[in-house]
Amino acid sequence: MNTRDRLLGLTVAVLWGLNFLAIRVGLDHFPPFFFAGLRFLVIAVPVLLFVRRPDVPIKWLLLYGFGFGFAQFAFLFAAMNAGMPTGLASLVLQSSAPFTIVLGALLLREHVSRRQILGITIAIAGMCLIGYDRSQAASLVPVVLTLLAGLGWAFGNLGNRLAKSTEPMRLMLWMCVVPPIPMLALSAATEGPTTGWRALAESFSATGWPALAGLAYIVLVGTIAGSGLWTVLISRNPAGVVAPFSLLVPVVGIGAAWIFLAEIPTVLSLIGAAVVIVGSVGGMASRRGAAAPAPLAEPLRV
Repeated sequence: MNTRDRLLGLTVAVLWGLNFLAIRVGLDHFPPFFFAGLRFLVIAVPVLLFVRRPDVPIKWLLLYGFGFGFAQFAFLFAAMNAGMPTGLASLVLQSSAPFTIVLGALLLREHVSRRQILGITIAIAGMCLIGYDRSQAASLVPVVLTLLAGLGWAFGNLGNRLAKSTEPMRLMLWMCVVPPIPMLALSAATEGPTTGWRALAESFSATGWPALAGLAYIVLVGTIAGSGLWTVLISRNPAGVVAPFSLLVPVVGIGAAWIFLAEIPTVLSLIGAAVVIVGSVGGMASRRGAAAPAPLAEPLRV
């Protein structure tokens, strides 16, 4: 990897890490399920009008969209709305990596090396440390919801992998077409049919504009710019070389939440975070000479 691509990788990590601040700002104004549905709806409309659908089986596109788009963000936004700290959410979501390896082995019969098993075990130990620390603060439920978001992302990874698309950016854009209707239906059923739309109307006021700015950041910077740059990096370099940059996302997320939101993580949570990252790094590579596994090569588009 050349210096230009390293700088692009660092840029993507910063863009995605700051994305969690934009989510926090949006959730301070919008109900969580409506906000998640709106985030995809803004992308889905122009995609349906102007972007050709990738030539992949519809069942794998649906699995990708329901796993990565619907399940991940329904659980993630619900977790953050229930009190999951912004920075810690960016870290616990990395559970998608070991989840993907395990699901790949169970459902796709993919080989799992001893090094990957060790990495998964270490990452799970780190998650347990974080869960224990949060349970002491009577806030275990948001951690569980965030872990379920990571599991949803992992199922989305399987759909992406099984689609075997030669047009990854086009596939990612069409994935955004799947979540809006079920997410907005969930919002109407649980948050009220008009609650989210009233919040959207109020966002065009002097006090509501930060929520719109957060939505714009998530769509334009986090999804389109960040995912576009990531796709370029993956096309130029081996996935195993690019993947470690995604591990910088929670570092940026935790640091940004510390600076801008005064979310000071506990020592035990920081230790757990370090353990998760070590385990994820160890689990990314299999035996020497083998192809690098894909779990973390799938961009963290939040």
